Amino acid sequence: MTTIRHALYAGARDALPLMIGTLPFGVIYGTTAVAAGLSPLAALAMSVIVFAGSAQFIAVSLISGGAALPVIWLTTFVVNLRHALYSATVHPAAHGWALRWRALVAFWLTDEVFAVIERRLMERGNDALLPYALGAGGAFYLNWLSWTAAGAWLGQQFPDLAGWGLDFAMIATFAAMVAPQLRAPTPVVVALAAGTTAWLARGLPFKLGLILAAFAGVAAGVWMDHRRNVRTARA
Repeated sequence: MTTIRHALYAGARDALPLMIGTLPFGVIYGTTAVAAGLSPLAALAMSVIVFAGSAQFIAVSLISGGAALPVIWLTTFVVNLRHALYSATVHPAAHGWALRWRALVAFWLTDEVFAVIERRLMERGNDALLPYALGAGGAFYLNWLSWTAAGAWLGQQFPDLAGWGLDFAMIATFAAMVAPQLRAPTPVVVALAAGTTAWLARGLPFKLGLILAAFAGVAAGVWMDHRRNVRTARA
């Protein structure tokens, strides 16, 4: 087995646990999208083009609530701003890749795929990172499309599927990604700021609480970094 093939396989293998965790997430999205009035084809097309689970859920929720397009665009844009941080983390290792590969990996860089790639970066640096990222991202993309299609079909057959509690797997998956990072003061403060804000603002319309939580998390992270830089400068 060549190094490239081995890295492709390793990326898909390392993404598998998170793929299993997001299985119900994809099914629930497909079901929710159909319940909101989208056709199964439109629900699948959103996954093909957007490929951002949280943004898709929010967009479907806003669509079902009759929100205006500018509100939908702004909300999903702010929620997905975290992907700019993911790209900034991967960029030093990816700057030498061909544009087509950088664009493809950037498109596939979801929360779960980033968690897998970041761990690989920390453990092995830039060693065969491109095929590894393609393996992880490609496998996760196909997994998401498959379960979106399944959810859209099941949503037509079982209209009450969204009430079965399968969305708990989404919470467990994100908790599994976040928990290992909570070993330093900055991630803990960021998580507390975002979580507290989301809870306090949970009653706001159009999911505006998520936007405020995202801003609170970013502000907390910037503040903690500033404090660390000040302490370093004084040392």
